[in-house]
Order: sequence, then structure tokens, then C-alpha cells
Amino acid sequence: ARRPDLAGRCEIRHADDVVTMEDKPAQVLRSGKNSSMYSAIEAVRDGDAEVAVSCGNTGALMVLSMMRLRKLEGVNRPAIACYWPSRNPQGFNVMLDVGADVRADAADLLQYALMGASYARNSLGVTRPRVGLLNVGTEAHKGGSEIKAAAELLTAAQDAGQFSFIGNVEGSDIPSDKVDVIVTDGFTGNVALKTAEGTARLFKDFFREAFKATPFARLGALFASRQIRALIARTDPRHVNGGVFLGLNGTVVKSHGGADATGIAAAVNLAFDLARHDFNHRLAARVALVAASEPQGADPAAVAAATASDAVEDQEGQTP
Repeated sequence: ARRPDLAGRCEIRHADDVVTMEDKPAQVLRSGKNSSMYSAIEAVRDGDAEVAVSCGNTGALMVLSMMRLRKLEGVNRPAIACYWPSRNPQGFNVMLDVGADVRADAADLLQYALMGASYARNSLGVTRPRVGLLNVGTEAHKGGSEIKAAAELLTAAQDAGQFSFIGNVEGSDIPSDKVDVIVTDGFTGNVALKTAEGTARLFKDFFREAFKATPFARLGALFASRQIRALIARTDPRHVNGGVFLGLNGTVVKSHGGADATGIAAAVNLAFDLARHDFNHRLAARVALVAASEPQGADPAAVAAATASDAVEDQEGQTP
């Protein structure tokens, strides 16, 4: 076998159909049962797999995941969370939503903050994540009505929810060391993510051109080759490829549609880490506590209180 280390660990399931990037989610839901995407989600639903990884149509993947896996109790809109290279000691920040749903009201943004904070605690080891709302400015009076309402909810919930709400953050703060979790709607998050990916590729090309421009430049590149490789690796979006669908009864990782082998390997490695740490069960338990303690019209601080204990427990590898 070409890959003896994978012998006995892989099962190939034939699928006659393919979900294209042009297919409508509703169409895939009706007639995509013989596709590889549907088969992967069903494998998670049936317990044959712990995580599904897909590079396919994001809308179709989200609809299939929601309909077949169902949302966690207490979650209104699932979100896609991704790692963002940053100046923080852990090397990354968490940003969500980056494309699951273009809409998000104040209550959704509060849920994103709670799920994102749990993700940061479990995956990055941040004891008390700092949460910021992505906005056009840091001033409290800026932004639309939903952002302002969400800011009030997060301010009230931060102490009981064991996260620190630092207020509004701008696009330039996303890779900074002042925030750990950036919360936004799926439209804004997706635009920001793809803009960053394109900018990273542009600067990579600029570096290559600059160090090939003259013989002295090539000599300088030779002396600094180790540092240059480290810089390129640190800013290479392929190494942080893979967004996690948060808020479902199962783990789904969405890889970039244009990912190469390096990017797909990063997404698979992320999926393995999530399964190894049983992250989705811990998140589900935490969200269930929130739902169970949330009567109609409950105060957001009281709602978040149900999850206050998970900050220390997550650090110790316990539930939720």
C-alpha cells in the first residue's frame, strides 16, 4: 500500500453525485442524497464518523448539516468560527461568524460570543477570553442598532459568562493582541476573511519579487532564508484553513473551496484535534445549561451564569 500507516483506518464510500458550487442548498437537500457531502454528514449523524470535513458549497453544507444533524438546543443560528493569526501568545484569535449566515441579530451575536469564548478556552487555552464586536469604529455610539443592542447584552453577560467584553473592535484589531474572540455577522466576517487571505498572498508575491530583483537581494535572501520561511509559514492562510460549524449536534469543518493539499491537511488536523478533545460534546453540554436556565425574557447576565463554571473546568479538560 502507498500509505501503510493508513491501513485499516480508512473506508472509501462511493458517491455517484457531486454537489457543485452553483447548486442551490434547497436543491441539494432534495436530490443530493447520493453525493459525497450528504454521505459525510450522514456518517457523523449515524456515529460512523466523529467529524465531517468538506471543501464544497458552504450554503449547501450548512443546510445539510442543520437539517441532518440539527441545531443544539438553545442555538438560534449556527456560526462558522475560524482561527486568525495574531500577536497573542497563543498565536491565533477566534473569529465568528465567517459565513454561515449573513444575518445576525443582537441575541445571535450574544450566542456567538458564548460559543466563541468556549472555543477559545478549549482550543487555545485562554482562561478568560476577551471578546470584541467588529464595528466601523471603537466608539460606543457607532454601528447599527443590532450592534448597539448586542453590546449591551455582552456587557451584562460578561462576568457571569467568564469572558471579558472589551467593546467594539475595528478590522485592524482582528490580528492584534487586544482581543481573543471577534464576533460579527457572517457577511462581514466572510468578506474580512477573504480580504485577509488575498492580502497575505499578495505580500507573499511581493516578498518573492523583492528578493529576486537584484543579485544583492538574492544574496540577502540566502542569508535570511530561515527567517523568511518562518515568516511565510506564519502568515500562510493555508496553515489555518478550516472553519468549524458551532452550534450543531455534530462537528463539521468547512475547508476553503480553493484549498491545496497543505490547506486540506490543516483542516483534517483541526478536525482530529476537535474530535480528540471531545469539543462538541463539551460545547453541547454548556449550551444545554444555557437553554435550561433561560426563561422567556431572562436577563442576559442570568442566562450566562449557567455557564460560569466552565472556564476553569475547560482548562482542566472536564465538561462542559
